[in-house]
Amino acid sequence: MLKSLYFVFGLFFVGLAFVGAFLPIMPSTIFVIFAAACFARSSPQFEAWLLEHKQFGPSLVAWREHGAILPSAKVLAICGMIFGYGLFWLGAQPGIYLALAVAAFFIGSAVYVLSRPSGPRQT
Repeated sequence: MLKSLYFVFGLFFVGLAFVGAFLPIMPSTIFVIFAAACFARSSPQFEAWLLEHKQFGPSLVAWREHGAILPSAKVLAICGMIFGYGLFWLGAQPGIYLALAVAAFFIGSAVYVLSRPSGPRQT
């Protein structure tokens, strides 16, 4: 039963990752990471499919093996955060406290993304 639940969640996260691949304000990498974790507990075939996937595989392997975020993914993530904040600002027209709280969240997220290695650690 638990394997089935992990499998369903894995498919759900893959679906979100594909949507995120086409929407600039929605990330895809984090959903691929979640999907791989679910498939690791439910379906080795789907886990292997993700790890070998042309689009998602390299970032997933970099994350698993080195805790790394590829430079191209970092650029897309930061640009997506800036674009997302701009949409939030224009669409919601928030008060100063909400605007600062959301900005703090995005800045914290950007700092985390930028602090991750960009590839294998050199020894």
